[in-house]
Amino acid sequence: MKFFVEKSELQEAISKVQKAITNKTTMPILEGILIKAENNKLILIGSNTELTIETKINADVIEDGSIVIESKLFGEIIKKLPNSQIEIHSIDDNSINIKCLKSTATFIHMDAADYPKTPQINENMIFSIPQKLLKNMIKGTIFAIAQDETRPILTGVLFQVKNKKLNLVALDGYRVAVRTENIDNDNVINAVIPGKTLNEVAKILEESDEPVHITFTPNHILFNLGNTKVLSILLKGEFIKYESIIPNEYNLKAIVKKNEILNSIEIASLIGKEGSNNLVKLDIKDDTIIVTSNSQLGTVREEVNIILQGESVKIAFNSKYLIDVFKIMEEEEIVMEFSSSISPCVVKNKENDNCTYLLLPVRLANNN
Repeated sequence: MKFFVEKSELQEAISKVQKAITNKTTMPILEGILIKAENNKLILIGSNTELTIETKINADVIEDGSIVIESKLFGEIIKKLPNSQIEIHSIDDNSINIKCLKSTATFIHMDAADYPKTPQINENMIFSIPQKLLKNMIKGTIFAIAQDETRPILTGVLFQVKNKKLNLVALDGYRVAVRTENIDNDNVINAVIPGKTLNEVAKILEESDEPVHITFTPNHILFNLGNTKVLSILLKGEFIKYESIIPNEYNLKAIVKKNEILNSIEIASLIGKEGSNNLVKLDIKDDTIIVTSNSQLGTVREEVNIILQGESVKIAFNSKYLIDVFKIMEEEEIVMEFSSSISPCVVKNKENDNCTYLLLPVRLANNN
């Protein structure tokens, strides 16, 4: 094998496929990157068997070949090389030489024939969506997946297509995050994608209107971004019927400026996080939300002006959950809906009906 490639392109390709590589594997070859040189292209593949990332870059291939090279060290070496063209060529059956200007290094590599085969997916395009939109939808839901592996299905995000709408849904038992977009697609899809997969996909997706093509099989999902493909297993099991959890009625509705309530909650959380559960209390009445928190270090009291419709209420939340939601809301004004001090709060945009967030409150003794 022998090829020439630009350092910057190789470095970026390595960075992409490394997202699928883990050191926690019983197969040492999966700690490496599979590199194929053919037809003046380099194909790089990283995998942990559940998630596989493949990317193609241009190269001047003098001699075709395939190798597997240890990911971490290879990535570090390439990163440190000068910003110039790199030459990589085989020395013998188990080593390669890397040259860049006055730098040179020799690497032992593994046999590409031992690398696990990637499942072949018939890419009859089922679904396409602008990269920027999907990236935004993932960002708007991924924070609410369960971190606890006791219910594996909740460590993923529901990808649901029905009635010409795409819904991404995540929930962890304390909150529900739903992002919805209208789409021109008549398919019906219900699949649960691992949160780890979507985290990595979001890092690769660009802030552009270029489409990402998505193909589903009963067991896998494939994201095709042109020169980069991401293949992942789907989680097995039945996702919770989230629609039945979100209340349609409320007794109190507060319209509030997002940045004002976010800032107040963040200030209160500085004291609250010194306690046992990041507790902040909201006293909602007379066109005002009074935000308070206390711990052994002191107390905080903040006031935020609102437009109030309905009854007053005192309610408490884990401040982290409120902050997570407010940070990803896109509109200047948001709506908070309440039924009682022990019922969930629903948060939405004021204008664009493209997201719904549900947060369970923390019960207060005697509602103090």
